Amino acid sequence: MHPWFDASPTPRVLAHRGLLRAADADAGVAENSFAAVTAAHAAGAVYVESDCHLTADGEVVLFHDTDLRRVTGDPRTVEQVSLRDLDDLMSARGGLVTLRQALEAFPDVCFNIDVKAARAAVPAGRIIAPHAERVLVTSFDDRRRLVALEAAGSGATRPATSAGSRTVARFVAAVAARSRSLVGRALADVDALQVPERQGPVRIVSPRSIELAHAAGVEVHVWTVNAPEDMSRLIGWGVDGIVTDAADVALAVLGDR
Repeated sequence: MHPWFDASPTPRVLAHRGLLRAADADAGVAENSFAAVTAAHAAGAVYVESDCHLTADGEVVLFHDTDLRRVTGDPRTVEQVSLRDLDDLMSARGGLVTLRQALEAFPDVCFNIDVKAARAAVPAGRIIAPHAERVLVTSFDDRRRLVALEAAGSGATRPATSAGSRTVARFVAAVAARSRSLVGRALADVDALQVPERQGPVRIVSPRSIELAHAAGVEVHVWTVNAPEDMSRLIGWGVDGIVTDAADVALAVLGDR
């Protein structure tokens, strides 16, 4: 298995965009901020899930949305602002963190990096390359995921990777066909399947789909699971990871098992 998976036994807890407790959110701390990543690490999370975009001056930053409106109230997109401007906007919201800073400041954290913008794929991959043993690269766009992997792939270890939307669709079709061979082909180039339990009316995660993914040598991580009873149910089904806004709660659930 890729070294990313050696950092913790299953089931894994992936801190979704870090950790924001109610008091932190009330104080204005934002997701994907330095403070949110620090809180996840302090709570005992080994894995942090985050997202990245590229600023106007070419810096890869941890940020989920294409624009700044929801997080900062600024209507501009990430790619329209400089690193300095975004750093100023985030200074009262837990602090901006670049991808490079995150990897260097938290050497014992494994990161799950979702590449949100096509322009970020190559620079993100190059930043990840020296840290590839503790990074999993993903994107809803499989082509973007592969571009980032190629940019990171010159070292001795490539990053781990999980399926994009097209790969997930092929997996769902293969499960419906009850075909182990089709499942194996759908998941041939990924290490993990990171998916919601359902997508609209379509159930993606079930005991059967987990069994088929495992038969193909692929882990199943479910997002975004915040209720303890749902965590327990999914863990009982055999999922390998819980992606959650409440990493502290998930770690407690695992501790009670």
